[in-house]
Amino acid sequence: MTDSTFTFDPECWRVTPAMREAYEKNGYVLIRQMLNREEVEKVRAALENPKGVKRFAYSLSDGKNRTNNLVLWNHPGEDVTGVLARTEKVAGTVEKLLGGSEVYHYHTKLIMKEAKTGGTFVWHQDYGYWYKNGCLFPDMASVFIPIDDATKENGCLQVLKGSHRYGRIDHIDVGNQLGADPERVDQAKKQLEHVYVEMKAGDMLFFHCNLLHTSDQNSSALRRWVFIVSFNKRSNNPYKQHHHPCYTPLKKVADADLLACREVENLEGKWFIQATDDFSLPRHNIH
Repeated sequence: MTDSTFTFDPECWRVTPAMREAYEKNGYVLIRQMLNREEVEKVRAALENPKGVKRFAYSLSDGKNRTNNLVLWNHPGEDVTGVLARTEKVAGTVEKLLGGSEVYHYHTKLIMKEAKTGGTFVWHQDYGYWYKNGCLFPDMASVFIPIDDATKENGCLQVLKGSHRYGRIDHIDVGNQLGADPERVDQAKKQLEHVYVEMKAGDMLFFHCNLLHTSDQNSSALRRWVFIVSFNKRSNNPYKQHHHPCYTPLKKVADADLLACREVENLEGKWFIQATDDFSLPRHNIH
C-alpha cells in the first residue's frame, strides 16, 4: 500500500516521485512539520489578531445545534496569510503535485471549530461545489494547515483514501448541508480505508478536489482552527464568472518571506466572501 505521509526537510525539500505517486493513488499527501514553531506562532498570531482577517468571520450552523465560524477570501493579499499561501512550500508544492503547470489562488478559508461548540461537516468533495462554478476539470487541490493540533477529539479531518478516483459524485441536501450522495458514500466506505487525519500544528495535508472528506463536531475542551488554501490550474480557468476568481496570476514568494512579513491589518484586495455571497450552493458546506 502506498504511504501518503512524509516529513519536511528544509535543507533538501522537493516533491519526489513517491509523493506524486501517493497523491495520484490515495488522493492526498501529508507532510509533517512543514511549518516550524516560529512560523506557526507567526500565523496563529495573525489569525487571532482582532484587526486581521478574523473580523470578517461569520457563523454556520451544522443543523445539529452546533456552529462553525468561518472566514473566506478570494485573493491572497500581502499580509501574513497571503504570504503563507504564496510560499513555495505551499503554492509551489501544489503546482508540482498537479503536474507542474501554472496554478492560481482560488480561495483561502479559516475554519474555527471552537471548544465544546464546533460543528460537523458532512461527507463531501470540494469539486462537488467547484464544478458548479464553471471549472470543467478536477485540476484543483487544497492545502489543509492546522493552526492547532487536530485530533479525533476536536474534530480532525477524515478522508476515504483513494476516493478521488470515483470522480465527481452528485451532491444533494443532507440534513441542512449540501453533501455527497449518502448512498455512494456508504458504498465507498465498504471499499476504502477510512482515515482520521490527526495532525500537529504546522503539518500540511495536500488533497485532491475529488477526495471524499468530513469532520465531526468538536466536543473537546480544545479548539480546532485550520487554515485551508485552495488552488486551480490556469488551464482550468472557469468558463463563467462566479463568486470565486477566474485566473489571476499568482506571485509566489520564498519560504523565508513568511517570517519577514510584518503586515497583518492591511487586508486590501483580498475580496472577502460572506455567506450570502456564495450563490453556487443552496447552503454552505465547508470542511
